[in-house]
Amino acid sequence: MATTARPQNPVLRRTVTTDSVPSSSANSVSVSPVDSPTQSASSTSLSSLGSVDDVDVKNTRGTLLDTYGNEFEIPDYTIKQIRDAIPAHCFERSAAKGFYFVGRDVASLATTFYLFNHFVTPENIPYTPARAVLWAGYTVLQGLFGTGLWVMAHECGHQSFSTSKTLNDTVGWLAHSSLLVPYFSWKISHAKHHKATGNMARDMVFVPKTRELYATRTSRLIHQVHELTEETPMATLIHMLGQQLGGWQLYLFANVTGHDNHERQPEGKGKGKKNGFFGGVNHFWPSSPLYEKKQEHLVLLSDLGIAITLGALYWVYQNWGWNSVLVWYLIPYFWVHHWLVAITYLQHTDPTLPHYDAQTWTYTRGAAATIDREFGFIGRTLFHSIIETHVLHHYVSIIPFYNADEASDAIRKVMGKHYRSDTEGGPLGFLRALWKSARWCQWVEPSEGAKGEGKGVFFYRNRNGLGTAPEAIPAPVEKLVAGKGAKMEVGPDTDNFYEGEDE
Repeated sequence: MATTARPQNPVLRRTVTTDSVPSSSANSVSVSPVDSPTQSASSTSLSSLGSVDDVDVKNTRGTLLDTYGNEFEIPDYTIKQIRDAIPAHCFERSAAKGFYFVGRDVASLATTFYLFNHFVTPENIPYTPARAVLWAGYTVLQGLFGTGLWVMAHECGHQSFSTSKTLNDTVGWLAHSSLLVPYFSWKISHAKHHKATGNMARDMVFVPKTRELYATRTSRLIHQVHELTEETPMATLIHMLGQQLGGWQLYLFANVTGHDNHERQPEGKGKGKKNGFFGGVNHFWPSSPLYEKKQEHLVLLSDLGIAITLGALYWVYQNWGWNSVLVWYLIPYFWVHHWLVAITYLQHTDPTLPHYDAQTWTYTRGAAATIDREFGFIGRTLFHSIIETHVLHHYVSIIPFYNADEASDAIRKVMGKHYRSDTEGGPLGFLRALWKSARWCQWVEPSEGAKGEGKGVFFYRNRNGLGTAPEAIPAPVEKLVAGKGAKMEVGPDTDNFYEGEDE
């Protein structure tokens, strides 16, 4: 039986695993994004690892185990150490370079469109099946080039495209609107994701199910979850396909995978609103609790960009018909957002990654709860390294992607064993990780041996018998209600850990 040894390299954590690894909420507080994690009495850097103070911290937090069974330690460095380690020139942004890459993406889209429409025709290729295969390849290529353009708009949203905010937002609005993305609406909610990455109460994307929620979704009681041992590959496949085909649209229209704690929105816009269709939480209505009142005009401007693109598509339909709209735009559109969802999901979902409750979370800890992967030429060239340098991006998002490799090398020396990367298998390994993460990462819960602050650190568990087993929770005790003669089940309490938005 294959096992996973704990990585020994202090600079790069390379996760190499197989599916045969043996098994083995709190009230909120306001935390500034620049706050560093709680330190032990004399611990302010990685140099103190292995000291008596670390033993004391372990005794205080208990034993924390990730899904592979590796013992986890909460990061102990500061955001200042991270920033100070990065060479100054890595922060330099160039509009000329930014326009070069945007131009390259647009030229790739336009050239592919021209070549296929002039050469992949009935006159040149009369055999219909061959022509259909080539046009299917066209949709894949345009999806790749379109994803590259999406990533460049993402750069604009983080102000890493150039030093001009006006230029950044203009280019980002044009690029994202052409892809039916509400640029400013996305930009605002995405910034909140960066401010609360890994925070179970406030994060905006791929917030994992708690054990309680998973039990509800599977029609089980919380104490019955650890008894579920039957693997359900068909259910996993259906969920994964639904996520890849419609996950992005569900996020925009219903805030699916984002936090659902809107009642505490500071301006009162979240009263009575919940995630889901018709719940009042989406990226298109100015009244959505995702936005402050001062941002509502930006939501409308985002909607205008969407309306212009839809108008252009209707014009294409009027002149060239539905089939042209489908092949030229809609299928590539779904390819783009397949890649977007896959990238984001795998950046934040892995058996090694923790999540935190509102009291235990800090910006530094949350940013480390991400993982770099490898997607070869497609990732590093067509997707502008968004897959390979994501950990750095969560610490300092203003660094442009073309400086991110050097900056990533610099911060790995500070992060040490807390840096996570899974490059096993290269591009194929990235694709396999979709299936693997779907099987290994089904809900989160504290480690069975956690205590004190450690109970606020959550790790993925699953019903498939893979990795660390879920905690065995005893069944509720039946008691008689005094004077009633009726039975009442007493089970474990659950906390509603919500922390208000910090925009």
